[in-house]
Amino acid sequence: MKTIGMLRTALFVPATRPDRIDKALSAGADAVIIDLEDAVAHALKSEAREIARKKVLENVRGKLIVRVNAIGSGHNRKDLEFVPAASLTGIMLPKVESGDHIREIHERLLTCEKDRGIPPGSFSVIALIESARGVQNVFRIFSEAITPAREFMAAFGAADYSLDMGINITRDGAELNYPRSRIAVACRAAGKEPPVDTPFMIDLKDLDALRTDAGRAKALGFQGKLCIHPSQIAPCNEIFSPTPEEISYASRVVEAFEKSEAEGIGALQLDGKFIDYPVVERSRRIIRLSESVGRVK
Repeated sequence: MKTIGMLRTALFVPATRPDRIDKALSAGADAVIIDLEDAVAHALKSEAREIARKKVLENVRGKLIVRVNAIGSGHNRKDLEFVPAASLTGIMLPKVESGDHIREIHERLLTCEKDRGIPPGSFSVIALIESARGVQNVFRIFSEAITPAREFMAAFGAADYSLDMGINITRDGAELNYPRSRIAVACRAAGKEPPVDTPFMIDLKDLDALRTDAGRAKALGFQGKLCIHPSQIAPCNEIFSPTPEEISYASRVVEAFEKSEAEGIGALQLDGKFIDYPVVERSRRIIRLSESVGRVK
């Protein structure tokens, strides 16, 4: 089974712009998402599928994900027919609102995998939560029992969510606190990896506002952010990576705890702070993340 793994950043690129897909793969994002949905007009869907297939087959450089159209759009099955096995990490499914959507995409992917002669559960799925119903049902969505196993990860889409709610997205993002919190808590409760946050769309030139918005998402439990412009990648990678100070302290925590545990002591103090199992586990996660992004203590 393929896994998406860490996603600090995932950059959207329209399937109808093959030149941008090539550039995106070298832009520094943890993954590139070829978009067959919102960025492609209905008249160009067939052409977009052909381009996406060609680029996936050519890819040898990084994580490549295809955003297919929604289950009930009339395009989803055709999109999946063009999804090849080679070099594809997984798909992004928009407008996920219920466990039925999870079961349906799983069954459709099982058919694709069987037709291609690859193991069942090979394709991972990023489920895009972008409506009031999706937010309300998010725990049930990610608690679905799927057999055989398949990796599912959540992402938040604030544009469609705000349209559904009849609200405006503001610079301070207060209106997104509830859906962000609910999605992050639900993923943790369902035993899934942390979710990926919505793109920042207020002002593409305001990278300081982007950093602030990404920091809010990180504080609520998100692991990364969707990006709609290459300029957003570096700031988001930085926000969602541990700092050298965090890595150094985490290493000291683990070292001190392991020494203490070997001596039969389950808790200790380090720099005046109480250290127990939850603190150590968080420190180990920081170290694993630092290794994934190539940072050292």
